[in-house]
Amino acid sequence: MNRDRRTKLSKYLSCHLRHKPEEIGLQLEPGGWVSVAHLLQACAQHGFAISRADLEEVVTTNDKQRFSFNPTGDKIRANQGHTVEIDLRLEPQVPPEVLYHGTGARSVEAILQTGLLKMTRHHVHLSYDIITAKKVGMRHGKPVVLVVDTAAMHQAGFTFYRSENGVWLTDHVPPQYIHVLENS
Repeated sequence: MNRDRRTKLSKYLSCHLRHKPEEIGLQLEPGGWVSVAHLLQACAQHGFAISRADLEEVVTTNDKQRFSFNPTGDKIRANQGHTVEIDLRLEPQVPPEVLYHGTGARSVEAILQTGLLKMTRHHVHLSYDIITAKKVGMRHGKPVVLVVDTAAMHQAGFTFYRSENGVWLTDHVPPQYIHVLENS
């Protein structure tokens, strides 16, 4: 499968596994799972046929690991980023000392005043490394990397989760725990 087709499939899956499952007749199970057979059938019925091989390629080659199969391979889910109400059944985790958040330069002032908010998502997304955060920030214009003092947040009682693809999640990050990474 070529890169354009893979990207198109990834966007289609993101749309329907994260945001609009009902548009193609999907109902997400607890944990965000949906039967692979049901997903493939629903896609075909809505004019977007996907083979099992194509689905496996998108899951295994996606650089952000947006999707995963369950251990038996008969169910799939988006790992995070949902706007529909879903409980991913993640267990609280102790975060590393710091995590990072990438954003666009035009958003920095507001973030430093209000903190990081989940907006339409269920969680604020944080990266383990600067490179990933910078890539995320590039989607929003000139990238700026924010450093989040997650050790202090955790000590203050904030809860963190780690999704299957390594993205760290929390409900919000107050401004006192954020500073701008110099030269980001």
